[in-house]
Amino acid sequence: MFSWLEQILKNDIEQYRLLAIYITMTLESACIPIPSEIVMPYAGHLVARGKLGIMQAAIVASLANLSGSWIAYSVGRYGGRAFVDRYGRYIFLSRKHLRDADNWFARRGEITVFLSRMLPAVRTFISLPAGVARMDFFRFSLYSFLGSLPWNLALVYLGYIFTDKWDILQKHLHEFNIIVFAVIGLIAGLFLIFRKRRRRF
Repeated sequence: MFSWLEQILKNDIEQYRLLAIYITMTLESACIPIPSEIVMPYAGHLVARGKLGIMQAAIVASLANLSGSWIAYSVGRYGGRAFVDRYGRYIFLSRKHLRDADNWFARRGEITVFLSRMLPAVRTFISLPAGVARMDFFRFSLYSFLGSLPWNLALVYLGYIFTDKWDILQKHLHEFNIIVFAVIGLIAGLFLIFRKRRRRF
């Protein structure tokens, strides 16, 4: 993590509090990789100092995630298919992939969005494919908020507990992110192997 970005985020949250939380968390869900692992634990630090309420910070952050998700969802819904039609072959995407995405989000959209909102990196970009697949907007919004709330609440609470141990908390969060990325990579690799084998038979 770039220390200068961490310092900027901490300074902004210290000065503008809920407004800074809302703006940064909106950007995070609009596919701008602002790390919630810094924003929300530092909000917890302010909770420990009596400058914010824990539920207040978590709810504002979750509403911000919802706002940012709407932006990314709209981009995917109204521009994603045209992009795949025109440029998809250059990045190995086809109309069949779109149909597969449609079927996936039609059958498993709720659980996919809900769980993705609690995964590092994935949470930042999940709204785009949901929009491309034209997942029902109300269901998308509901499960985006419901998935964001426990993630934000957990990070605020961790920041509250580790208020005097910031470096230790960031180290553990970094290790957690690495584990999540490794698991996602393993699952993706196994999925690709399974698909190749199924095509052969």
